[in-house]
Amino acid sequence: MEKKDKIIESILWSIALPGFPQILNGRYLKGILFIVLEFLINIMANFNEAIRLSFIGNIEGAVSQANYQWLMFYPCLYFFAMWDAFKDKDAGGGKKPYSYLPFVSSAAFVTVGVIYSTQIKVFGVLLGSVWFPMLCVIPGLIIGFSLKLILKVKQR
Repeated sequence: MEKKDKIIESILWSIALPGFPQILNGRYLKGILFIVLEFLINIMANFNEAIRLSFIGNIEGAVSQANYQWLMFYPCLYFFAMWDAFKDKDAGGGKKPYSYLPFVSSAAFVTVGVIYSTQIKVFGVLLGSVWFPMLCVIPGLIIGFSLKLILKVKQR
């Protein structure tokens, strides 16, 4: 499998469930730890119910079901597990300077998105605890890739 395919595979499996790529790459303890933390945070945040309600259009129900004290941990775990899978020696990513910035920036923006998800409306529509934080990935990636580019140019 080509290096680029391995990187994409690792990121996609991590999106499906943090810890899967670590297990695929033989990092069993780390993979199991990520999966256990994912389940713990997911259950304590009541996140699956918030996701279910969001998908059927019951945003107010999703907002009322989510435990935000726990949900705030989710973005950082999620993006850290993704970063770890990306930079794993078997996947081969993360070798270039500042390649972590899109992951860190996305984690920060999604965390802030969780904080404001009960208040911010997009075109007059409350997106709630699932859709609004997901939208926050976009500026997180834009800022992360921009910072990476700026710092690489400055470094030269």
